[in-house]
Amino acid sequence: MSLEELYRHINWRMNPGDGRARERFGELLKFFESLEWLPRNGRVLDLCAGTGIAGVALAKATGAKLLTVLDARSDDLELAREWLEVAGINPELRTVQGDAREAAKLAGEHDVAVLWGYTMPHFDPFDAVKLFANVALVLSDDGVFMIEDMDRVYWILYRAGYREFLIEGRKGDHTIASMHEGYDILRGTFKRGYYLLPGFRKVSTVDFHYWDIATQLAIGSVFFREYELIGREEHGVGGVGKILVFKKPDKKVAELKVSSAPAACP
Repeated sequence: MSLEELYRHINWRMNPGDGRARERFGELLKFFESLEWLPRNGRVLDLCAGTGIAGVALAKATGAKLLTVLDARSDDLELAREWLEVAGINPELRTVQGDAREAAKLAGEHDVAVLWGYTMPHFDPFDAVKLFANVALVLSDDGVFMIEDMDRVYWILYRAGYREFLIEGRKGDHTIASMHEGYDILRGTFKRGYYLLPGFRKVSTVDFHYWDIATQLAIGSVFFREYELIGREEHGVGGVGKILVFKKPDKKVAELKVSSAPAACP
């Protein structure tokens, strides 16, 4: 059972052959084009990139000369070039299969990094510290790191309420459902099992940390000198969530943390 197998059963709207994914690409492009302060003609790093839909939109909006797409799943990365064809651009493309928490070892210097598509729940608090430190090290001195996310403490744990059993969606002739299967107090993660219906075949077990916005900004403030939140009501682009922005990485702090960080949580 793997995350890659699970993702084959969930429609994330990031395949370049999907019309709705292309609509999403247009929304991402519109959003990135509205950010006049983004570095131009630079180097873009798309973390947990999937097919690279966000990285390509950002590369097109900024006229990037280099796009690096990094993801643990190799199958998705192979579609990044198709997004470049959709976008009508031809920057240097580097595909890297690997762990975003090791970005400083896997990618050279970049000017803008993005973590798009509500990916933060896959990182527990210990992971997040390592992620932020690695991104700070891989960015140029005036580099920018952007995360698309939502406040899950408010919207899921408070407003909706945590669900023991949840229908996650449908793809093809299958429905995907998840069930609560445990909680790790040291990592702060909920363990959920994912099953295909009908048949109730288990396809994966995934650990999630339900992040709020403030904690992410607080962790980021340790490794970046400037930070802000761009709300949906501010950018007004449909299909784009809240955006956490971090600027001007503090490489000394990041290097100290990376060099002293344990391999995992206690």
